[in-house]
Amino acid sequence: MSLPHDYQPIAKALGSSTLYEASGLPCAVDRQIRAVWPGAFIAAPAYPLQCAPGDNLGLHLAVAKAPHGSVLVCDTADFVAGYWGEVLTVAAETAGIVGLVINGGVRDVAALQARGFAVFARGISVKGTVKATAPSVGKPFVFSGAPVCAGDLVVADEDGVIIIPVAAVERTLREGRQRADKEALLMARLREGHTTLDLLGLTRPQEQP
Repeated sequence: MSLPHDYQPIAKALGSSTLYEASGLPCAVDRQIRAVWPGAFIAAPAYPLQCAPGDNLGLHLAVAKAPHGSVLVCDTADFVAGYWGEVLTVAAETAGIVGLVINGGVRDVAALQARGFAVFARGISVKGTVKATAPSVGKPFVFSGAPVCAGDLVVADEDGVIIIPVAAVERTLREGRQRADKEALLMARLREGHTTLDLLGLTRPQEQP
């Protein structure tokens, strides 16, 4: 199963929050994994991998193996070190990789921003890594609260990171558009002077005597 051909502009227009709500799935990644530079955005198929703490060999292997257009989704058991920097970024760009989501750390942030390479990470660290083991490259696992398989849709922006199973992407995009349309109508009514209490059918708490 593959992603719809028009998923990228739709995902960017809707954003991670709307798509998360529309999916109805446990697809949100730990909120501490954030963009390392302002305005970074990713909407791309996942290529999952796992690195041993303090060891980035798996990332080097993934750069060589991941399909063109992929975003690498890298587990490090939450160990923050400088797994990724400008050298791997240049290698990734040459291979057609569009971004990185990692629950560890990265460095060379100024270079990443200057190159426009989107990275979402748990932290930033100058500490180097070894290259000795690669527990898993290209295989599914649970990444910081969200299951991930190769080909799943990763959407990452200022609000956070979500990973939508490929089988649910078309439905999620469709329902996300419907949700956005409803919210646009709601906001139009608010500008007319209506309240959220009335429009959403919320109950006012009883006033104390």
